[in-house]
Amino acid sequence: MLAAVKGIAGVLGNSYALIADAMESTLDVVGSIVVWSGLRIAMTPPDDDHPYGHGKAEPLAAIVVALGLIAAAVGIAIESIREIHTPHHAPRAFTLVVLAAVVIVKETLFRLVLTVGTEVRSTASKSDAWHHRSDALTSCAAFIGISTALIGGKGYEMADDWAALFACIIIAYNGCRLIRPALAEVMDAALWSDVEEHVREIAIGVDGVKGLDICTVRKMGLDFFVDLHVEVDGGISVRQGHDVAHRVKDSVRAANPAIRDVLIHIEPIGESPKKGGTPQI
Repeated sequence: MLAAVKGIAGVLGNSYALIADAMESTLDVVGSIVVWSGLRIAMTPPDDDHPYGHGKAEPLAAIVVALGLIAAAVGIAIESIREIHTPHHAPRAFTLVVLAAVVIVKETLFRLVLTVGTEVRSTASKSDAWHHRSDALTSCAAFIGISTALIGGKGYEMADDWAALFACIIIAYNGCRLIRPALAEVMDAALWSDVEEHVREIAIGVDGVKGLDICTVRKMGLDFFVDLHVEVDGGISVRQGHDVAHRVKDSVRAANPAIRDVLIHIEPIGESPKKGGTPQI
């Protein structure tokens, strides 16, 4: 609806900045559909071909959305430059009312979606939220450009197009900024220090645990997978060590429902290998 309103207002009001804004809103719709699809795939249960689940679809959706932002910035920039060199009438005043309403709606959507994305640690949802913020910033730039064109009068008609060009820089910056964490997640980068710290805090308090060594956390969609080396008394039986491992796993998963699985390696205390040492069997 916002894309349609801005597009019609841009054509009737002689504002390319508003038309560019409508194009960006249309991409928002496409981006949200991509995020929704990515989340649906990520929530699909594991199967024989994907024993770890389909969680990587979520950061991949975020990458697609970020690339969409960058592509939109390039496309709008090219058209803005063309409009700058094409004589045209100044924008009409009613377009400012449309833009003011759009900024309020888009900023509200940004805050709502970002809150949800942060709560569930969804990279794709947070990328989609910044799509809304980019739209709000584009509308702000258009508002300034149209105001300048109206106040300046003859000779300032192109201020609207310069505003659209400036907005492209903001959109491209957000696209580049959003693609980095999504790529890092796909590559299983160590981004979840708070989750690791919580896992260590819970595990060390389990009966029978004498110490902790390696703890790594990777994210798959909205879930986490943990690899943890637990140190126990070297004199206990295999059965007792097995029981300790299960108590640790159950405690960690109970403390954080987002942790889908915990792979535990039991070691005699004082004999833990260093990170990067001999691979564990």
